[in-house]
Amino acid sequence: MTRGLRNNNPGNIRHDGTRWQGEIIPSTDFAFKQFKTMAYGYRAMLKLLRNYALLHHCYTIRTMVSRWAPPSENDTKSYITTVAKIAGIDPDRRIDIYDRHLMCSLAGAMSRVENGTSAVMADVEAGWDLL
Repeated sequence: MTRGLRNNNPGNIRHDGTRWQGEIIPSTDFAFKQFKTMAYGYRAMLKLLRNYALLHHCYTIRTMVSRWAPPSENDTKSYITTVAKIAGIDPDRRIDIYDRHLMCSLAGAMSRVENGTSAVMADVEAGWDLL
């Protein structure tokens, strides 16, 4: 089982001082957040992606993933291509951050890249329902 799945943190959100609903504090992972359930992990991921749009004007897969997984730490170009293909969304299409289907598809695709296994869409949707 991957670290992200073990931590109920499918987006591998790092510790950064932000406290999320459903977060386990203190975390036993020195670098990444842990959540009580996978739904809370997806909630944090979806909320963070929404904040990327609202605060940083990231409205496409290309801009969201470039912020999420910067080239200094990742193969961002490959990450973008893979997420776009899995989600079935053009990487430069503007995403409505309030569209359940689009955002859950995006989070599920990103989780696949982060963890190497398909997301359980019921968990992603349960995260959306917690927003």
